[in-house]
Amino acid sequence: MKTKLVFQDPATLATPLLAVFAADFSANSESLPAVLLTTNDAISKAAAHALGSGEFKGASFETLLLHAPSGLKAERLLLIGVGKVGALSSHELRKAAGVAVRFAKPRNIRDLAIAFPDYHAVSDDALEGLPSLLTSRALIEGAFVADFDPDTYRSDRKDQSMSSVTVVSLPLAKSEAKSAEAELLQRGFDEGVILGTSQAFARSLVNEPGNVLTPTELGRRAKAELEPLGIATEVYSTEKLHELKMGAFWAVAQGSAQPPALIVMTYTPEKATSAEVLGLVGKGITFDTGGISIKPAEGMEKMKTDMSGAAAMIGAMRAIAQLKPSVKVISVVCSAENMPSGNAYRPGDVVTAMSGKTIEILNTDAEGRLVLADGLHYAKQLGATRLINAATLTGACVVALGLQNSGLFANNETTLEQFKAATAISGEAFWRLPCTDDYREQIKSHIADIMNTGGTRYGGAITAAMFLKEFVGDTPWIHLDIAGTAWQDDQKPWSAKGPTGIAVRSITEWVRTFAV
Repeated sequence: MKTKLVFQDPATLATPLLAVFAADFSANSESLPAVLLTTNDAISKAAAHALGSGEFKGASFETLLLHAPSGLKAERLLLIGVGKVGALSSHELRKAAGVAVRFAKPRNIRDLAIAFPDYHAVSDDALEGLPSLLTSRALIEGAFVADFDPDTYRSDRKDQSMSSVTVVSLPLAKSEAKSAEAELLQRGFDEGVILGTSQAFARSLVNEPGNVLTPTELGRRAKAELEPLGIATEVYSTEKLHELKMGAFWAVAQGSAQPPALIVMTYTPEKATSAEVLGLVGKGITFDTGGISIKPAEGMEKMKTDMSGAAAMIGAMRAIAQLKPSVKVISVVCSAENMPSGNAYRPGDVVTAMSGKTIEILNTDAEGRLVLADGLHYAKQLGATRLINAATLTGACVVALGLQNSGLFANNETTLEQFKAATAISGEAFWRLPCTDDYREQIKSHIADIMNTGGTRYGGAITAAMFLKEFVGDTPWIHLDIAGTAWQDDQKPWSAKGPTGIAVRSITEWVRTFAV
């Protein structure tokens, strides 16, 4: 998809479809249910009848298509609601831009223009806090999120990808202040392209079936994507796991005919302004049967998504390579299949992790925490001073938080606040759950140091986090449980059903908070 930002009167732009946002203004005005986020007279006149009639109210994701709009060079004018004017945010605009793309795709419209929202069209004070850089970035991110479709293997597939998306902003007068504003818009737009394409790459990995995306193939694709961008990428397998004594990782991998992959990606800035080394660790189970503790057949096809944490880290490293923050980043992905076989590990086994801790296996379907245990410890050995991991780790987290929020655990308040600042920009939703030592009793083992489950169904997301905490020590750490958010069962107005690429934007932004 070609993208560009232009500074031009949107009424003079020749395009098959011009999208303009409108906010619900009913609480602010008795006469106008909706108001366009533009001060352009020609667009306002073209939409005047629809707005005046009350047919269009500006509700979130509401659309109204006007053909051959008078006074515009666009063939069609699409009004898109963004909800209550006082609640407007860059996150809502990201979704609204996605609505424009999802509206165009099935109508065989391949070229689209989006009018940059002009907040001077309304007088609500809440809009003063919407930075132009974040707005520009959000618009093009939303376009990339919306352009993704999961129908890769359909024999009758019709490619509905957008050919081009143009964001059109009103011309800026020539002055030092306006020139700086134009630079901010362009910078935000460029960042949005990088983040949008990186999230799309992560989604493409998660979308692949397990017979295609084996651990070896995941390593190959990561290396092929990242090395041309300057990320040193090494892919190891069985021999390296034995050399490093990664007994927890190997326990999971040994039941599959497919060899495991230990993927190590390193970003080294030209000039580091931070002494920190950030460690990004991802769970890369390319297919999870549950092993000997086999899962029910219903829904098992989605277990190809059990490498979504790994995909998030690879996508983040792709973005980091191009955004070039001045902090060193090391990412470790532990990838394997969890299969039942004569070689598979069993409930009751005791395995020794790379750190030397012994683990009693209660359930072989609690495998993600085992591979992460060795991945987190290895990242520390490679020099990481702060850690973040992402994993589709527990169904318990889905029970606790549903499908809207990912679980968030942390052992360090400063690192947590930095992540919260990152999510305020990324727009991704996380909810903190406890990870305190009073939960540790649940994972104590009588035969080994710890057990790989809490022994009961209570607090499963927390006991999984407590397990990981054992391998972090005093290193500041964040754990993201994305089990409920990595896959979307229903199509949204701004996004197709399927993989979401959750956490790519947040992890990347978290890394950037250290680049001072």
